[in-house]
Amino acid sequence: MSHELDELIRLFAKLPGLGPRSARRIVLQLVRHKEKMMAPLADSLARTMQKVIPCGNCGNLDTSDPCSICSDARRDQSVICVVEDLADLWAIERCNLYRGQYHVLGGTLSAIDDRGPAQLNIESLIRRAASDTVKEIILATNATIEGQTTAHYLTGRLESCHVSISRLAQGIPMGGELDYLDDGTLGAALKARLPF
Repeated sequence: MSHELDELIRLFAKLPGLGPRSARRIVLQLVRHKEKMMAPLADSLARTMQKVIPCGNCGNLDTSDPCSICSDARRDQSVICVVEDLADLWAIERCNLYRGQYHVLGGTLSAIDDRGPAQLNIESLIRRAASDTVKEIILATNATIEGQTTAHYLTGRLESCHVSISRLAQGIPMGGELDYLDDGTLGAALKARLPF
């Protein structure tokens, strides 16, 4: 196998969710369909590398700063949803229910990974929350130990901002069966129960 193919396989294998076998299948498909798949992919990667930048306000990625979400006047400026990373922002946007602003932390607090408050996008969140416009902060961190720790830390830091702080509901997923849930999920659902 050529050095170029080996290199391409190695690069694809570094992507999350892909291993060497999946990377080989992808590269084989791309090489078999150079004009139809490889050329457009190469062009798209080059354009994305040139044009996509982080938003200086919220941390989203876009081709403009501020991003299209921050500059959309139709979105509610009084609510900020705090997420760990961009994938979480995209997941919330997919549901088409939330119409407020976002703030991307860039990870969670983690002593094991040597990631403290200075490594996260926290200070700009505090500045945004202190403005008269912001009334509510939604903490949408994951239901992991690191996510919970980060949410707890942020709650303490946001106390002086005089904003309402809420957390995403946690518990039984739609279509979920009790017998298949882990103890933590079932416990969270019991604690967050609602009147029927």
